[in-house]
This record gives sequence, C-alpha cells and structure tokens, in this order.
Amino acid sequence: MTAPRTAADTGATNPATPTAVTTTAGTVGTAAAASTRPTVHAASGRRLGAAHPRQEGPPDLRLVPPALAAWATAALTLHAPPTSVVTAVGLCLLTAGALLATRSRLTERARATAHATAAVLLCVAAAAGSAGLHGADLRRGPVPALAGEYARVTAEAVVTADPRLTRPRVSGNRMAPASVLIEADVRRVERAGEGAQETRAPVLLIVDTPPGAPATPHDDRSSSPSSSSSPSPWLRLLPSTRLRVEARLAPARAGGDRFAAVLRVKGRDGPETVSGPSGPQRLAGRLRAGLREATDGLPADARALLPGLVVGDTARITPELDEAFRETDLTHTLAVSGANFTILLALLLGPPGLAQNAERRGLAPRLGVSLRGTALLGAALSLGFVVVCRPDPSVLRAAACGSVALLALATGRRRSLVPALATAVLLLVLYDPWLARGYGFLLSVLATGALLTLAPRWSTGLRRRGVPPRLAEALAAAGAAQALCAPVVAVLAARVSLVAIPCNLLAEFALAPATVLGFLALATAPVAMPAAQALAWCASWPAEWIAEVARTGAALPGAGVDWPGGWAGAAALGATTLVALSVGRRLLAHPWWCGACALLLVLLVVQPRPLTEAITGWPPPDWRMVMCDVGQGDAMVLAAGEGAAVVVDAGPEPALVDRCLRSLAVTSVPLVVLTHFHADHVAGLPGVLRGREVGAVATTALEEPAGQAAFVRRLAAARHIPLTRAAAGEVRRAGGLSWEVVWPPSGGHPASEGPNDASVAMLVRTAGLRLLLLGDLEPPAQRALAGSAAARSLAGVDVLKVAHHGSAHQDPGLLRLADPRLALISTGRDNTYGHPAPGTVAALRARGARVLRTDRDGALAVTGGGEDGSGELAVARH
Repeated sequence: MTAPRTAADTGATNPATPTAVTTTAGTVGTAAAASTRPTVHAASGRRLGAAHPRQEGPPDLRLVPPALAAWATAALTLHAPPTSVVTAVGLCLLTAGALLATRSRLTERARATAHATAAVLLCVAAAAGSAGLHGADLRRGPVPALAGEYARVTAEAVVTADPRLTRPRVSGNRMAPASVLIEADVRRVERAGEGAQETRAPVLLIVDTPPGAPATPHDDRSSSPSSSSSPSPWLRLLPSTRLRVEARLAPARAGGDRFAAVLRVKGRDGPETVSGPSGPQRLAGRLRAGLREATDGLPADARALLPGLVVGDTARITPELDEAFRETDLTHTLAVSGANFTILLALLLGPPGLAQNAERRGLAPRLGVSLRGTALLGAALSLGFVVVCRPDPSVLRAAACGSVALLALATGRRRSLVPALATAVLLLVLYDPWLARGYGFLLSVLATGALLTLAPRWSTGLRRRGVPPRLAEALAAAGAAQALCAPVVAVLAARVSLVAIPCNLLAEFALAPATVLGFLALATAPVAMPAAQALAWCASWPAEWIAEVARTGAALPGAGVDWPGGWAGAAALGATTLVALSVGRRLLAHPWWCGACALLLVLLVVQPRPLTEAITGWPPPDWRMVMCDVGQGDAMVLAAGEGAAVVVDAGPEPALVDRCLRSLAVTSVPLVVLTHFHADHVAGLPGVLRGREVGAVATTALEEPAGQAAFVRRLAAARHIPLTRAAAGEVRRAGGLSWEVVWPPSGGHPASEGPNDASVAMLVRTAGLRLLLLGDLEPPAQRALAGSAAARSLAGVDVLKVAHHGSAHQDPGLLRLADPRLALISTGRDNTYGHPAPGTVAALRARGARVLRTDRDGALAVTGGGEDGSGELAVARH
C-alpha cells in the first residue's frame, strides 16, 4: 500500500505556503517560509520527509553572533599593531578555555550561555589572527620601506586579478589620461646598485597609458575622449601571469588600502612576461574571450551587457549606460554576484517559485538524479563558476552566498538558510579579512539577510491582502532588499533611487533568460562559434530589455533624490525607512489612502511638466537663455523655438548637461557650438546628443588639445552630424534667435596664445536682448576683440557671459565696452582655481552690473526683453 501523494510529489504548489529563491543585489534568498508538515514526514518513513524539507520552528540564529563578531573584529584589527593583535587573540583564547573548563559545574542554561560565549570568543580570536596576518603583509619586507623613499625598482609581480581601466575624468581643462590598474603580489624586488630581495607583498600597479589609449579593451568607444581603436596589451593580462616591470614605488593611500605600495609603470612598451598564466586561468580566459567574440555582432547595449551579466566583464559598458544602471540600482546585475550563480542553480534545481519542491522539478530530477546527487552537481557547478569568473574574493563571496540554497537542499532543511549565510560570512571573513571593510560585501549580506527574514513576512502579508502569490513574492523580495541596502547605497552615492524597486522587478523577468543563454553561449563558443553566436543573439533580446529598463528609469525626472552622504545620512535614511514602513503598514488597511500615496509617488517620479512648472517655477515660460549648472565648466542653452535650442558648450559631464536640457524640455538642437576643445567645455557632448536631434556641431579652428578635438570628430562622425568651423563675421539664425560670431578671425590672430584665446565668441540677439558670450578668452584676445571691426556692436550689451569662469585675467577695456546690465559666471563649487576672482566680481559690480554665479545660485535663466527690448530683464534661479 502506498502513501497518498502530496502536492509536492505531483509538482503542484500549495498557494498557502509558496516559496521562492529570488535574486537581487547579487544574493540568494527566500520569499516565503514554508509551514511544517509533520504528518507528511511521518508517512514518508524517511528522516527528511518525502518532498517537503523540514521547517521546524523559528530560524536557527546561533551562528549569527559569532559571524558578526568575527566580521567586526576583522574590520577593526586589519591595521592594528601586532602586539595588540597578539594580546587580543591570547585573551580570547584564555577566556574561551576558562569557560569551557568550568562548564561541567554550571546549570544547563548557564552551560548553553558559556558555550555560545566561547564560540564567539574563538571566532573573534580567529578573525583577529587572520586580519593581523593580512595586515602584516602590508608592513613586512623591503617594499614598504622602498615605497617610503619613492624608489625606482625592477620588480617581478604575479597578477592576482583582471586588469581594469580607469574611467575618463575631467581634470581642470583637460581629460585625465586613462590608466590600467592591476592588482598583483610582488615576489622579487631589486633597486639599482643593490641586490635582489625575495618577498611577498600585495601591490597595485598603475600603468600609465600613452596618449590616445583606449577607453575599453574591446571596443572603440566614441563616447569617451580617450578612446582609440587598439586596446592596451596590459589589459589582456590574465591572473597568475608573472611580470617584470620597471617602476617607481609610492606609499599606498593611508587608512584602509589593502596594498603595501603602489607601483607606477610606464606602459609604452607593453608588459614583459616572465611566465604565463596557469591552466585554469588560460581556460577561463579562452571562455571569456569566446563570449566576447560571440557578442561582437550584437547591438551596442547587448554587446556591452551580456559579458557583464554572465561573467562580470564590464569593459564594454559605456559611462552613460553605467550611470543609468547606478541611477536605477541595477548595478548588481553587472557584477559577478550570487544572482548569476543562483540562476544556474534554479536551472538545475527547479523553477524559483517551487524552491520548496526543487528536487521534483529541475533538470536534475528529470534526469533521475537523487537529492544528494543534485547537491553534488551544484557543487561542481559552483567550482566551474569560480574558475570561469576568476577565484578572487568577490567571486568567492558570490559563490558562497549563492551556495546558501545549495546547502539547504543538501541537508533538506529550509531552516538551515540563516545559519548557512552566517557560516558563509564567517568563512569568507576568515579567508579574506579585507572583505569586512568592503561595501560590496556588506550589501550582499544585507540583501541576503533581508530576503531570508523580512521578505517571507512581507510576502505573506501581501498575499493575505489579495496580491497574487508570484507578484507578492517579487514585491517582497525587491522591497526588503531595497529597504536594508538603500542606507548603504546612500553612503556611497549621496542619492536615493525612487525607481529602484519597479526597475528591479521589470529587469528580473529578463535576467534569467539572458544569463542562462549567455552561459550557454560561453560554453559553446570554444567548440561551435556559430551556435554560440546564435545563442548570444537570442540572449540579446532580454539584455536589451534590461538596458532599456535602466535607461527609461534613469531618464525619469524624479528617478532619484539627493540625500546627505556619509553614515549620518545613512542613519537618517534608515530612520525614514522605518517610519515609512510603519505608516505603510497602517495604510494597507485603507485602499483609498494607498491609491493616493501611489499616485503621489508616480507624480514625484514622472514630474509632469505643467505640474512641475506650477510648483517650482522652472523653467520660466519666457526663458531666452539658460546657463546650466555643470560644475567647473560651461554649458549655455539659447531658446530657438518650441522644444528647440542652440547649445553653446557642453560642460565636463554628460549627465549634468543632459539633466539641464531635459529640465528645459529641449528635444531638438539645430546647432552645438563648442567654443574650444578644453574638456570642461566638450567632455559633456554625449549628454547633449543623448536622445536629441542635432543639426550640426560648430567648433573653433584651433584643434588643441588634439585628443579632445579627435573625440569631438569621432562623436560627430558616429552620429553622422556635420562638423563646421566658426569664424568672425558668420551670421546665423534659428527660429527667433540670431547670432554673429565675433571671434576668432578666419585666418587666426597674433593675439592667440592657445586654446583659450581661440575660443568662439558670439553676440546673440533674442527677443530684443543682446548677449555677449566670450568663451574662455584671455586678455590678449579680449583686447584684440575690443579693437576689432565688431567692437561697435558689442557696446552696452544686456547680458555678459564672463570669460574663463570669472578668472582674474580680464581686459578692463572690453568690460567697459560691454558695460553689461547682467553678468553671469559659470563655475564649480569649491574649485581650486579661485574662480570667480573677487577682483573681477568687484569690477563688474562697480559698473552697475548684477553678478550671478552658478556655484552659489544654481542654473540661471534669463527672461524678459520683449520683441523691442523694452521688457524688463529678469533672472530665474534653479
């Protein structure tokens, strides 16, 4: 006689007790707890039951205090003096030994307390010892002393992680050259005139790339001023490769770096290899290269995203796409995380919605593999994942977090999830104490903990109120992870995303198919590239969906709100979250209030233009010119009709000028004028072009700096935008806007001493107003302009855009000639140049001009004028 079949045996689910393994922020968790089934277990005649793993009592939290104690100890003792570490370890061991020695004389309750305390003390001792040894690596051997002397050495180092390229950034008026960063262990070091010394010290190699170095190892990324067609050979190095380099040593940053020193290397000649990478690393490199090759023919977003989704290879992610993922809190999908591993486990074990019955529905049971055999297959899968994605600490962390579900399956106990997470934290902190200070590790643990503790309760509450089970699980998982992780994200970004939960929910639908198909392409590429390309093409559809979700969410006007950074801001956000959750729980009983709050949140995120204008007054309805707040740089917008504007300069950051143009509802740009090629005027050009029709780009004739001029040419060519040269005497019109170029002369001028003096200067006429835009002209060119044929038309302008961010280098004669009513200065807060100069501001005010500046007043919109110029000149601030 057979026992009656349960719902789990037939593959059905019990809607009263659904469970899920859900991924978010690179972690694994459950979305609901299962009820106990003692009768089913008894009927099965098996210790672990027929189908439902045991769920007896509350979660087992006994390992949580030791794990947290070890975590805190490792973070505190990494830079502690050796004597302090030895003393702490000795005291902990002695105290733990005393507690265990006296346990026989204690009551049962006191004995349990003594055992728990001894376990905590032993974990603290182990963590202190491990952290002390890792910290000692930074102080012992010859490398730290040589770094203190900034010595030039010849060193042999073993690469320990994939090389990465720094993102282009504006430094003053130039684009800082990209550098290749390589983590390595120095094994041998030799100073000129001295003998070689064997050592083992973790270092960071900074390889200075030559001018025109690529912004990515695999693509020519035209959106970066430092891009080029050929990748640096340093970027092709694989971990475990041994190099010989000539470098200058320097001390690492004090207060938290995991490196004993920094080696500055000139990378013009490429790396000198002493020995090649190991076999596993070569295999991993071939697999990753095969995936990149398989994705080469895909659209840009899919080509960039798929390697990131599968193996964490983010080299092709453009700064613009990376920013969109950060704005929507989707960056966890681009990192090597537990999400990748969990999706593969779900393929092996079964659909996430049936995790309680996973052994009945996955590929393994369909192939007749037993429960324990399935766990062994999962372990093999974990090992392969670590090999392909590199066995560095971040990958090991991801595999350990992903293995939480695997351990629960192997033991048959859902209740073991929390202690499994605690065990993973403990082992990882002991293996690599530097993780204890890592924000990524903190976010992973917080998200996993939220999914194991908060999400089940929230999911049950939502289902009780009529929300469909799958939707309740997804909402609970995303909301719980966001609630615990948002304060930490605020520490890093000083910003809170309001679209993170819906964007994560929408991306979740596509994440699994993109990852699974991507892994299949990865595995197929070495043996059948056409099949791999077909699989990659199939994976491109969900990958592009994820990119579109990120871009759409980031483009919403209220996608995020600024929030105080640092731990004080995190505490404030945590308190705000608690209040919001408390109020929200009460609101759930009042559907109308819930609807009103949801509508308010939608309005806050979407910010319909009429409503925004009515509340904020921005932009003013009759604006003629807007000086955008783009930090230390220039970006001006001249109204040229409904939704159209001429843009003069683009600032240093694409996001800032794009945000300004979106706030003005500018969708069409007949002309972009780049006054000169300094980075604080042209590096933001991709932001102007983002989602807008651009008619042409006009520049000065002097193409210096050459790299930034080449960047503008590449970007215009990629978008098929005509590129023209502006010269004095040129007169153009767009809608009700007209302008005359008054500098530079068509054949150049002896006054020109560099890019600043070659700036395009314009006299603009709009609605009866006259605006003089001087770029970054220096006094020699200003004097020449004041004495030119155009000088008569420059007298008594309404608005002056002060040259060179209001620097002290101004020609008094030109200021007297212009005699503006309003002087506007574009400059960044706390800039190191002293802009604007007090003397320049005082001179303008002495002539009766009203002086406004973006560092204090924000974006500035000039309004008024009227067709005959009789209207009052006014300025609105944003």
